[in-house]
Amino acid sequence: MSGEASVGPVDFQFTTSIEALLAADVDGLLDAPEKPKRVTATDRLERAFLEIVAFRRGHGRIPDSQTREIAERKLGARLDGILASAEKMAALKPLDEFGLLEIPEAPGSLDDLLEGDELDLLGDESGLLDVSDLPVRRQQFDTGDAARRKPAEDFEQYDPLFKQKHAELRDGTSKLLPYPGLSHIVPGAFFVLNGVMLFIAEVGETEYKKTTARENKRERLRCVFENGTESSMYRQSLAIRLSDEDGQIVARSETPEILAEDEVSGYIYVLRSLSKDPQICRIKDLHKIGFSRGSVEQRIKNAGNSPTFLMAPVEVAAAYRAYNLRASALENLVHRVFTEVRLDITQIDRNGRDYDPSEWFVVPLPIIDQAVELIISGGIVNLVYDAASARLRARS
Repeated sequence: MSGEASVGPVDFQFTTSIEALLAADVDGLLDAPEKPKRVTATDRLERAFLEIVAFRRGHGRIPDSQTREIAERKLGARLDGILASAEKMAALKPLDEFGLLEIPEAPGSLDDLLEGDELDLLGDESGLLDVSDLPVRRQQFDTGDAARRKPAEDFEQYDPLFKQKHAELRDGTSKLLPYPGLSHIVPGAFFVLNGVMLFIAEVGETEYKKTTARENKRERLRCVFENGTESSMYRQSLAIRLSDEDGQIVARSETPEILAEDEVSGYIYVLRSLSKDPQICRIKDLHKIGFSRGSVEQRIKNAGNSPTFLMAPVEVAAAYRAYNLRASALENLVHRVFTEVRLDITQIDRNGRDYDPSEWFVVPLPIIDQAVELIISGGIVNLVYDAASARLRARS
């Protein structure tokens, strides 16, 4: 139609260049958005583990994969999965501030396992652990012990002892018996291993190796052999070899359950706590009753750093030498007699782990003296401690 303008695209002419516009954009309105950083599998793994670490920091324990709390159960299951993968454990090691990824050291022997059973979960009243009737499984050991043996410098001091033992075996004063167990490896004992007689000259100071699950202990021996050599193998290593290689003990014929000479097998000690914690220091007659193969002073020198000693220094109230006494037997008797007055407290060690000391009892020292005498003589079997009258009485 005439007189009407046609409608179409409108053209704009830019009078300013793109570069000039970008240069004038001081507020960054024309900036292109940054691409988000890609989350890798390693990032997700580290983030997941740090949630477990945060739980441990906040609760003082690892998450339980069996709990009914869904959030905690997820963290516990996640930790179980990480522990099942050596690759994941290696990748997360730098982030493991609480030792969550450390693998506990396995017990060196059955005796270690039983001695570490503080809750008596492995108590064997039924005799299930008695394997005396089972066939012996012979094992070959490549421990390098023979290569580590060296000439005994003062062998002339021990040579007459070996000759005396051989003379006693010939005249019947002594005889060879099957190896009876770890508790018999004490200074002064004679054994026969693979046809060679050996003498336990020394048992060294106890060494402690801490793991996430427990504190393992072991002692170096000085074993002198009748062929003029000596070895410094661990006590537990000798126990394993004697057990699995048909080792024997040289024992008096008239008292086969006791060694050739009665030797001090350790010390029963009674301690008082010097803790300044109000919930500890206000308890009257609080004592720790324990057993040590080495000196009591050596056993308690780091008491202030150990929850076993209530994280505080201690003083020795009494100490008694014990002959031919098993530590586990003593502890079981003491725990049974004074079970009603055992201290019920939870300590937290320097790594944030909960710990329930099991050898502290609220009982007067004279009663402990009486109990120790009865333990050594065997007369305590039918007695219990009556807290109300503060005396030992016959079991009802």
